[in-house]
Amino acid sequence: MALSGAVLVGVLTTVQAQINGALGAAIGDGFVAAVISFGSGLGILVMLSALLPGGRAGLARLVRGVREGGVRPWMLLGGLAGALTVATQGLTVAVLGVAVFTVGVVAGQTVNGLVLDRAGYGPAGVVSVTIGRLGGAVLALAAVVVSLVGEGVSDVPLWMLLLPFLAGAGIAWQQATNGRLRQAVRSPLTATLVNFAGGTVVLALAAAIRIGIVGAPPRMPTEPWLYLGGAIGVVYIFLSAALVRHTGVLQLGLGSVVGLLVTSVVIDAVWPAPSGPPLVIALISVAIALVGVVIAVVPRWRRR
Repeated sequence: MALSGAVLVGVLTTVQAQINGALGAAIGDGFVAAVISFGSGLGILVMLSALLPGGRAGLARLVRGVREGGVRPWMLLGGLAGALTVATQGLTVAVLGVAVFTVGVVAGQTVNGLVLDRAGYGPAGVVSVTIGRLGGAVLALAAVVVSLVGEGVSDVPLWMLLLPFLAGAGIAWQQATNGRLRQAVRSPLTATLVNFAGGTVVLALAAAIRIGIVGAPPRMPTEPWLYLGGAIGVVYIFLSAALVRHTGVLQLGLGSVVGLLVTSVVIDAVWPAPSGPPLVIALISVAIALVGVVIAVVPRWRRR
């Protein structure tokens, strides 16, 4: 059940990337698009936290934890990685396409997930690097390599190729950090609220600086679906904070890899991107990633 939730996290992440990338292209400013996405998610979370008893209790535990030292300052910084991810979507997806963006995210998330688990950073503590977990991570990276076959990325700036990798590494760190915060306040809703609050502040500052330099966007699009990225982000970050203590950082990352790759194939089949891989190659990469998830998870089932 937890692994199915991890796959859903990947599905929602890819859908959000497509929406935020389209919003950034429509506005002509990835930073403003990111602020809209994060800000709308923050508004939803503020309302839920005020209306739900669990949300109010979580906020009370958060305040008490910060005051008494149970909630460390670094636990409040998960939103920085979320801000990087959403800004990267707005800046790169319209140029790279969903598939190439997903390739970079998968690589960064898989590598950093393995490192964070071994270091014991996540709420599950130290998770040993077994042959199965290492093999699953290697196969996930192999899926990344396969999905790059035939890509025409020679004309794409290096920074644009590097950003998705950094965003993926940040997602793994964000999942672990939000999981630790969720453990401290005993509320995924509160952990998600903190994530969105921090990310919105950072993105608003970045957008304000950019607007001061190049000016405000000339117009805002009217299509309602372009503004759903924040709501989708609320759902998948909430799920990540709730699931990571059951799965560990790497297995959460591997499960979401499957969702990322499968959904990117579907999106590119429906809305082809110039930089996307051929459908057959994309399907092969999904199959390799699926095998990697099975290899990483089955030994854990056997121990149980």
